[in-house]
Amino acid sequence: MSAVPTLSTPRLRLRGFTAHDLDTWAGVCADAEVMQHIGAGGPVGRDAAWRHLALYLGQWAMRGYGVWAVELRAERRLIGSVGVLHPEGWPGMELSWLLARDAWGQGYAREAALAARSFSRDALGVGELISLIRPDNTRSLRLAETLGAVNTGPIEFMGASALRYLHPAAAPVAGRLGG
Repeated sequence: MSAVPTLSTPRLRLRGFTAHDLDTWAGVCADAEVMQHIGAGGPVGRDAAWRHLALYLGQWAMRGYGVWAVELRAERRLIGSVGVLHPEGWPGMELSWLLARDAWGQGYAREAALAARSFSRDALGVGELISLIRPDNTRSLRLAETLGAVNTGPIEFMGASALRYLHPAAAPVAGRLGG
């Protein structure tokens, strides 16, 4: 799949990232509170933000699935990312999400994650997904549990301890990849 599909929810639009998103995305990635549970656990510069976008877009081209930009439909404003992340060496297909701080606490992450997970299962035939979450990231732990994911225990990943949450596979869909 070379083109990133666009998904719509009642309040959100999930679309492919573009070069025009770099300034906003770099701002999200520069926020220490947003990034405290991601990667090395701190803000990253514009160059690293650019590499995030390249990874997200490259994964769509190489694997046929990936991470979407999440924008508010009414404002057409980028507020974060959601999707299935699975670069080489990752311990599984990860349902991931990251939102700008001003988008927290409004149900956007849940809405976006449900849409991404449904698309991944229904359109692509993806079964089991995981989410890797640091134990002190209470917001994401709560979201994973709200989504029905089950904590299967600790995992050491990228030099940090995380909890591995399993999003059990839905019933296979006949005629789909992996189904």
